[in-house]
Amino acid sequence: MPVVILCVLSAIVFVEAQPVIAQQQQAPGEWRWYGGASEGSKYSPLNQIHAENVTDLRIAWRWRSIDYDLVDNNPDLRFNHTLLGTPLMVGNRLFMSTNLGQAAAIDPTTGETLWSYRALDDGAGRPRGGSTRGVGYWNDPGLDDERIFLVSGERLVAIDAKTGEPIREFGEGGKVNLRDGIPRLEEYQWNAPPLVCRDTVIVGIYVNDVPTHKEQAPGYIRGFDAVTGRLKWQFNPIPQPGELGNETWEDGSWEYTGSATVWSVMTADENLGYAYLPTGTPTHNWYGGHRPGNNLFAESLLCLECNTGRLMWHYQLIHHGIWDYDIASPPILADITVEGRPIQAVVQVSKQAFTYVFDRVTGEPVWPIEERAVPQSDVPGEQTSPTQPFPTKPAAFDRQGIAVDDLIDFTPELRAEAIDIFTQYRSGPIFTPPSIRDTSPGGTLGTLQLPSYVGGSNWNGAAYDPDTQMLYVPSITAPILVWLRQPDQATSNFRYIRGNRNVYIDGPQGLPLVKPPWGRITAIDLNTGEHAWMTPNGPGPRDHLALQGLDLPWLGAPGRAAPLLTKTLLFLGDGSPSLVVIPPHGGGRMFRAYDKDTGRVLWQTELPAGTSGAPMTYLHEGKQYIVVAVSDNDHEGELIALALP
Repeated sequence: MPVVILCVLSAIVFVEAQPVIAQQQQAPGEWRWYGGASEGSKYSPLNQIHAENVTDLRIAWRWRSIDYDLVDNNPDLRFNHTLLGTPLMVGNRLFMSTNLGQAAAIDPTTGETLWSYRALDDGAGRPRGGSTRGVGYWNDPGLDDERIFLVSGERLVAIDAKTGEPIREFGEGGKVNLRDGIPRLEEYQWNAPPLVCRDTVIVGIYVNDVPTHKEQAPGYIRGFDAVTGRLKWQFNPIPQPGELGNETWEDGSWEYTGSATVWSVMTADENLGYAYLPTGTPTHNWYGGHRPGNNLFAESLLCLECNTGRLMWHYQLIHHGIWDYDIASPPILADITVEGRPIQAVVQVSKQAFTYVFDRVTGEPVWPIEERAVPQSDVPGEQTSPTQPFPTKPAAFDRQGIAVDDLIDFTPELRAEAIDIFTQYRSGPIFTPPSIRDTSPGGTLGTLQLPSYVGGSNWNGAAYDPDTQMLYVPSITAPILVWLRQPDQATSNFRYIRGNRNVYIDGPQGLPLVKPPWGRITAIDLNTGEHAWMTPNGPGPRDHLALQGLDLPWLGAPGRAAPLLTKTLLFLGDGSPSLVVIPPHGGGRMFRAYDKDTGRVLWQTELPAGTSGAPMTYLHEGKQYIVVAVSDNDHEGELIALALP
């Protein structure tokens, strides 16, 4: 059975828990977690900005990332200026992370930097330029102790929220080395915000997606004491001998396989004291012949007790993954009512366009999840799982699998060209495995995969309205091409690796291969499991030369944009073209407000660059603001704040 409802101690290393330190309640108008609250809903009840006045929104302030000051003085620094972060709002300050391991407090009225934590000045080592999605916040009201937690390079840093100075009593001089104790690790990286649950700071790790060798670092998940920095527990998602799930790593593959970690955003139920963690694909993403078996706890949703790391339950969403279908979207906690029964649920949307809904206390599926037969691999050494889990409700929110009927058909010429392209490759339903490229007569040049490893949904995730129990899921429809080859054994010990670096395949005349919409929003009623509406997000390439003279509706743009919900509105951008692996025709500079009930566009504006972070909202001195990170390949990363005049 894929669900385990017991307290498992063998898969974790932990020490005696410290007393729980209660956190102060979030005040109205604040945004204390990446997703607004610990439940990850991306929802705020604020309604100063509403349907009747949203067209009056204007830019109130702009904040240029403090990284550019550092780069100006250190021009040889490696630096990615795609700004992925989402600021927190607590009290009278915003808190933001940067790509060079820095943090800043920002005035919520003016966008002025109030203080900055500069890792280079703090002796944290030479900063790296990897994108980061935010910080964590913790406080002890009784001691007037407020802390910001930042992953800066290989260190977890505790910063005084009032001054920006490191908390020297935390770890060693304010820092904990996250590299320590992880075997086979070349370089520690992680770009998600630390999850603060009660008095525990939880962090994951990012492990190389394109390794050259099968021996890789395991994806440890660790919990640290928020006061002292002491390691409280450690969970290895690749179980060792004697631990639950070890038998699912056959032929001793548990000994050397890596990853299967949490690389994306986590959420928590602070009342229960449970954290919900989505895990990734094990090494490597496209060939599993070196790790036979179902590979528990990879590509699973885990429920861990925050203070001890104890596994409360789990559900594996993909067995023996070979599609790079990491569970990338943040889980969302939702209180719903199904057939008259109230349920404390956790909702997990996925790259493969499924919505999994579980009782978040027990791990039982709210609606049945069926094991169904899926296509099998013919790649030598590969042992694919004969079945995969399929939720019976809700229905998939995006297209799954690809067949000739899915191909673009605006004109007979486009249709014919699409068929010519399509027939060169293998295709089939979802979970059709990658294949070896065969250039001989009658051979196929790889496998078309839909959804792609970008989604469906990805780290941008969904948003949930606790008043109406509606879920809003942005997604993209963009098939990719995957083919395998044997590597040079002098440089790699994998039997097979992915052969192509450019995975997106051009359709006829540069248009997408499949029918639109290519970017969409789907509203799902979580009380019934039924879809309420679906609408394209953006016009898409309607001005393409091959589409001239056609009266087309919005086609949707396949951008990786994150949603924001308020009392009456759904906000969503196009996504930035500078995001990693953006599909053709994806991304843009528009930011829109939709009617939550119908999906109708009420307002849109062009921002200085594409939205690269998840938007948030807050109330300060009686005024509501909406803030979103923007950046493009040719535009510096900055925060844009919108407000009414």
